[in-house]
Amino acid sequence: MKFILKNKLKYYTKEVIKYFNIAIIAFGFIIAIVLIKYRPVYKVSISGEEIGYIENIQAFEENLKNEIISGETKNVDSINLSEEPEYELKLVNRTLETNESQIATEIEDEVVVTYKYYDVAYKNETIQSVDTIEEAEEIVNEIKENNSEQDVDLTIIEKYTENEEEVQTSELEVAKTETQTIVAERIVEEQKQKEEEERINSLPDINGIKLAVTPIEGTITSRYGVSSRIRKSTHTGLDIAATSGTPIKVVAAGTVIAASYDGSYGKLVKVDHGNGVETWYAHTSKMYVKVGEQVEAGDVIAAVGSTGNSTGPHLHLEIRVNGEHVNPQNYLYNNN
Repeated sequence: MKFILKNKLKYYTKEVIKYFNIAIIAFGFIIAIVLIKYRPVYKVSISGEEIGYIENIQAFEENLKNEIISGETKNVDSINLSEEPEYELKLVNRTLETNESQIATEIEDEVVVTYKYYDVAYKNETIQSVDTIEEAEEIVNEIKENNSEQDVDLTIIEKYTENEEEVQTSELEVAKTETQTIVAERIVEEQKQKEEEERINSLPDINGIKLAVTPIEGTITSRYGVSSRIRKSTHTGLDIAATSGTPIKVVAAGTVIAASYDGSYGKLVKVDHGNGVETWYAHTSKMYVKVGEQVEAGDVIAAVGSTGNSTGPHLHLEIRVNGEHVNPQNYLYNNN
């Protein structure tokens, strides 16, 4: 009995192997027929839209990378695709031609190139741009060495952009020269500003108003508080004699509140400087401003004259604080 079963098992095993071999041969014929008519390629799509076929993904991407980089070298930090291509293996008719070049052109439109460069900035204001960090450091170090007595606030700012036109870099030697020139000019300007600030801080102050300018140069002929036969009371201002027509400058910024003939004052200009401070300019021959006009310290507002109650060409300068007249020599003309 065991002998019979063993023979049957051998028989069926041989039959299975025979049919399996037949199936493999048949499958091979089918594959051969398919490969004669068709071939495997990769369909390429971007955002789900088919753009063509390629034969080899690795070779295609390598060629694409080389093509993109070949035209982009200076200041390039990274090259990326805004949309990555999708690949799908397909069997297509052998008559179908692949179009790697066309696909590469379309994919290049999706390329995002990021450029990097370096700004050399003085007090956070860009002066020059160069290609590398080494160039920027060389400029900064050299200028600081050349200006060792000054605290030169130079910094390096790493910049990125996707717009190639924004990359306006200079050659190293040009950048050095121009940066040194600009820094030297800025240092001079800052020194002048510092001196001007010190001058302004040293100016006489009345109720927070800086009196920056003396109205005219001349001879003081009558001081504040003196009595005179031509006055009913003590003198409320300061008289400075000068040639008729001499320009009169306003002592500080303010608003013209009067510009008209006013009795014994003659042609009178009044300027309100704020904080209750007013300055009056009397006996003028001409008035160059109108009521409501804004003036800055040093603006010419009138000309010396002898109008009103006057014994000769001079400026009567009067300073009033909250309506009360004060001695102008406490603030101007150094009490001489």
